[in-house]
Amino acid sequence: MGTWKEAISKRWFVNTCVAALLAILFAELLLTASRDSMSVDEGNHIYSGYMMWKRADFGLNPEHPPLVKLLAALPLLAMDLKAPEPGSVYYKLDAYLGGREFLSGANKGVILFRARVMVSLLAVLLAALVFAATREMFGLGAGFLALVLAVFDPNLVGFGSLVTTDVGVSCFLLASIYCFYRYVKAPSLPRLLLAGLTTGLALTAKHNGMFVVPIQVLLVLSEFIRNWASKSGPRGNQWRASARLAGALVAVFAISLGVLWSMYGFRYSAREKGFALTPPLPVFTTPLKPYEAGAILTLARWKAVPESYLAGAADVRTVGEHYPSFILGAIHRHGVWFYFPIVLTIKCTEALLALMLIAAVAVVVRGLYRTREFLFLFVPLAFILAIAMAAHLNTGVRHIMPVYAFLWPLTAGAASTLLRGRWAIAMVVAALLHATSSLATFNSHIAYANAFWGGPDNVHNLLTDSNADWGQQLYAVKDYLEEHRIRKCWFAYIGEGIPTHASYWGIPCTPMPNLDGPMIPPMPVIPAEIDGPVLISADELSGY
Repeated sequence: MGTWKEAISKRWFVNTCVAALLAILFAELLLTASRDSMSVDEGNHIYSGYMMWKRADFGLNPEHPPLVKLLAALPLLAMDLKAPEPGSVYYKLDAYLGGREFLSGANKGVILFRARVMVSLLAVLLAALVFAATREMFGLGAGFLALVLAVFDPNLVGFGSLVTTDVGVSCFLLASIYCFYRYVKAPSLPRLLLAGLTTGLALTAKHNGMFVVPIQVLLVLSEFIRNWASKSGPRGNQWRASARLAGALVAVFAISLGVLWSMYGFRYSAREKGFALTPPLPVFTTPLKPYEAGAILTLARWKAVPESYLAGAADVRTVGEHYPSFILGAIHRHGVWFYFPIVLTIKCTEALLALMLIAAVAVVVRGLYRTREFLFLFVPLAFILAIAMAAHLNTGVRHIMPVYAFLWPLTAGAASTLLRGRWAIAMVVAALLHATSSLATFNSHIAYANAFWGGPDNVHNLLTDSNADWGQQLYAVKDYLEEHRIRKCWFAYIGEGIPTHASYWGIPCTPMPNLDGPMIPPMPVIPAEIDGPVLISADELSGY
C-alpha cells in the first residue's frame, strides 16, 4: 500500500511540475504575442490560411504547406471578417497585399492575437514532447532538464507565438521521430499508425519537414547495422526483424502521403477550377537545376503530390540559391557554410553552451550507453544542420529551430549520465543560469545574443534578418516616440511597402526608401535635406 501511495504521490508531483513549466512557457508566449507588433511574414500567412478555409485556395502562399496556416486561421472563422479577393499577380505580392488589407481594420489586434495563440499551443506541445521523449529515453532527471532548456530558450519564446511555420515543423519533426522510435522499440499497429500520422504532419508543416524521410531511412539503416552486429539470436530472426522494419518504413511513408493529400483536400490543383497558380508551376521550376526541375515536373505529370506543394518546394530552392548572407558584420553574395554554426554560438544561452560541453565530456568519459536513443536524436540534429550548412538560405536561426528540438533532449540525456555529486550541482546551476539569461532579455528574444557576443544590443552588428529585426518592435517604436514627444521623424523600415505604418501603427514618421519598396511602388520621394530623428531597421542599416 505504501508503494502504491508513493507512486501516486510521485506521479502527482511530476505532473504538477511539468504542468507548471508548460504554463510558464504559455504565459511567456502570450505576453510576447501581445507585446510584439506584426512581423514581416505574419500577415500573408494569416490571410492565406483564412482563404484556405473559405475558398480552398492553396495558391496564395504555396511557399509553405497548409498545416500551421490552417491552425492559425481556425479561430478567425467565428469572426465576421471581410477578406480581399485574390488577384492574378505574382503570388507573394498577392499574399502580402491581401494580408495587409485583411489585417488593416479595427480588429487587426484581435485577429493577430487569436492566430498567435494557436501557434503558441504548438510551441507548448513541442516542449511537452521534449519532456516525454527525453524522459522515456534517459530518465526523469534528464526529462526535467530538457524541459527547462526548452521552456526558457529565448529562441522558442521569441518565435513560438509568431504565425510562421518554424516552430510547427520543429514540433512535428520531433513527434515523428519520437513516435518512430517508440515503434522500433516495441512494434505495434497503433504505434505504426501514429508514426505515419506524425510524419505526415511534419511534411505538411513546412517544406523542410520532408527531411523526415531521409532521416527515418538513416535510422532504419542504423537499426539494420545494430541488428546484424548483435551476436544474440539466429540469423533468421535478424532477417525477419530487418524485413519487418523495412515494411514498417514503407507503411509510414504511405500513411504520411495520405496525410499530405488530406491537407490539400485530396485535390491536385492549387486553386479551384477557373483560377490558376500564379505563376504556373513550370515557371517556378525555371531557375532550378535541370535534374531538380525534371523531378518536380515528373511528379506533377503523375500528380503524385499536390501542385501547391511542388510549387512551394521549387520556390524554396530558388530563393535559397539567390539570397545574400550577413554574418559577423560582413555581407556575402551567397550563403556561407559556417553561418549556422556561428549563429548557434550566438543564439544559445551561455548555460546551454556549457551544458553542451558537459554532454560532450559525458559521451567521451562514459561512452554511448544508450546507442539507439543517442542515434534517434543525433542523426536528425546532424542531418538538419548539415543541410542548412550546405544550403545558401542564411536568413535566421528560426530556420534551424528543428535543431533545437533535438538539441535539448540530446544535451540533457548525455549530461544526465553525470548526474551525481558536483556534476549534478553544476547542471542545476546551469539550468538556473539558462532561465535567468532568457528572462533578463524578455522583450528582446528575437534579437537575443548571449553575453559572450555582447547581448541583444550588439546582435545587429553580427547578424540581421529575423535574427535581429523582423518588424516586431513597432509598438516599442511608438512608445519611444510618445515618451520623447517626437512628432517629426523619418523611418527606414524593413517592412515598409507591406503595411502603411503611419496609419496602421500610429507612428508619425515619414517613410524612406527601403528594401521592400521596389516590390510595391511608388517609392517615397525624399528631399535632399531632412530634419529630425531617423529610425532605421537593422536590416536596412546593415545594407543586407
